[in-house]
Amino acid sequence: MSLLCKEMSPVVGDIGTAAAYDAPYTATECNGQYPPGNMFAAVNEGLWEGGAACGRRYRLSCLSGVNKPCKEGAIDVVVVDFCPRSLCPSTLVMPKEAFAVISRFSNAKINIEFIE
Repeated sequence: MSLLCKEMSPVVGDIGTAAAYDAPYTATECNGQYPPGNMFAAVNEGLWEGGAACGRRYRLSCLSGVNKPCKEGAIDVVVVDFCPRSLCPSTLVMPKEAFAVISRFSNAKINIEFIE
């Protein structure tokens, strides 16, 4: 009889950057409603996939940034818009209300881990 061992590894997400932006939140490329509490995001070309990202949910956590902006925990956001790289140098941007869940500073650009 042989015993098969399999090493388990934790789930690891993708790495990117995030920033915050202010209202007003105008019509979106996804033609949808904003979720309660402004827990949404706009994504850059790398995640947009020609609009296929609309409605995707991501769990984000802060990894690092200048002046130690990270808070413990994570936030779940829904993709509601596209943010072209010319306007959005980050992987994604969120309203300040959502950003404040994972960052102590609303003007920070943070390194994040995100999982769909």
